[in-house]
Amino acid sequence: MNFARRISIIDSHTAGEPTRLVLDGMPDLGSGPLADRLKRLRTQFDNFRTTVVNEPRGHDVIVGALLCEPHDPACDIGVIFFNNVGYLGMCGHGTMGVIKTLAYLGRIQPGEHRVDTPVGAVKATLYENGLITVDNVRSYRSAKQVTVDVPGYGPVTGDVAWGGNWFFLVEDHAFSLDLKYVDELTAYTWAIRKALTQQGITGDGGQEIDHIELFGPAVHRGAHSRNFVLCPGKAYDRSPCGTGTSAKMACLHADGRLQPGEVWRQESILGSIFDGRLDVREDGVYPSVTGSAYITAQSTLILDPEDPFMLGIQA
Repeated sequence: MNFARRISIIDSHTAGEPTRLVLDGMPDLGSGPLADRLKRLRTQFDNFRTTVVNEPRGHDVIVGALLCEPHDPACDIGVIFFNNVGYLGMCGHGTMGVIKTLAYLGRIQPGEHRVDTPVGAVKATLYENGLITVDNVRSYRSAKQVTVDVPGYGPVTGDVAWGGNWFFLVEDHAFSLDLKYVDELTAYTWAIRKALTQQGITGDGGQEIDHIELFGPAVHRGAHSRNFVLCPGKAYDRSPCGTGTSAKMACLHADGRLQPGEVWRQESILGSIFDGRLDVREDGVYPSVTGSAYITAQSTLILDPEDPFMLGIQA
């Protein structure tokens, strides 16, 4: 098993989306870049991931966060994110959850904190009022107006974009983005994802597009758009999705529809909101996303060797 039989965690949610931060009891991943340590976690200790976030201790929506020593000397902490089926390069809502948790523990104070992730360093700013801004990695649109033939639905056109994870963003669809249609929205976006894979449509370097993002009109006054984001494990994002909002803003900027410093208010399927802005530098577009996170539980996961599902229920 190669890790402790007691795992200390704190749960939080950011705009409705849960994060489970592992504080103690994790396997020894060694040193080096976070991308290398993620690879070790995936190849040597994947049962740690399933133990922490899969049933019976977790559920499909939880995003796990493993607190690590940073490799980048300019960073204060390192984090590896994972979910019910695998690993994430970056996670906006998860970063907010991590910062809120460390503040709750008294480990950090309001101010700027640099976070090392497998896809690069990000900056998180904790404000006195509890809001958190995450300055994300460079984001961009890789391909515009790509059409995929989706069995049962016909052709679907969207943009391929990077915001810390790979997204296929669809604005032209016939669905109402309302919670009562979650089953239909999930079936539609899952069909899109499978079709992208089957037809060889990928992100740069052949990387899998594992997030599907639909957009529609906002419901709340002051918001610019509502989204529905399907995550890699077939669970929908309860928050507006930090990396998804980043990918969206990169596309808007590429189309000349969002300028540096302008606020983009992204509404989730629940109605929760992230405020986004862009910083355009010589080497590209860097989005920032602001939201709130809340502590929900502090506990210890207990691993009983007599338990047939000690390492989580695995498909």
